[in-house]
Amino acid sequence: MFRTMMKSKIHRARVTEANLNYVGSITIDEDIMDAVNILENEKVQIVNNNNGARFETYVIKGERGSKVMCLNGAAARLVQEGDIIIVLSYALMSDEQAQSHEPKVAIMNENNEIVEMLGTELASTIR
Repeated sequence: MFRTMMKSKIHRARVTEANLNYVGSITIDEDIMDAVNILENEKVQIVNNNNGARFETYVIKGERGSKVMCLNGAAARLVQEGDIIIVLSYALMSDEQAQSHEPKVAIMNENNEIVEMLGTELASTIR
């Protein structure tokens, strides 16, 4: 049996730009990508906390240290600059791997800085 498990999560990032006139995708600061083990061109799910939109796209590397979270192309219609989003990636793994899997979860502040890294999530509200 294989399971689809959450591999990476960027929790409560702030959208820095919505660029309709781009080919498509989400541009993410490469430092943040590294912290949560997301690769360029990896498929991700985006959840917009402001309007409830949920959609999938792929990742483009943004400049290191820029704190960029830019939704491009058609995805730009589902967000506005300043919206709070969650970026999720998933991995397919065996049942045995899934039993010991720990995702990489980055908790972000309002400036798209990582304030905490988690290996698992507790059922709780925002701190």
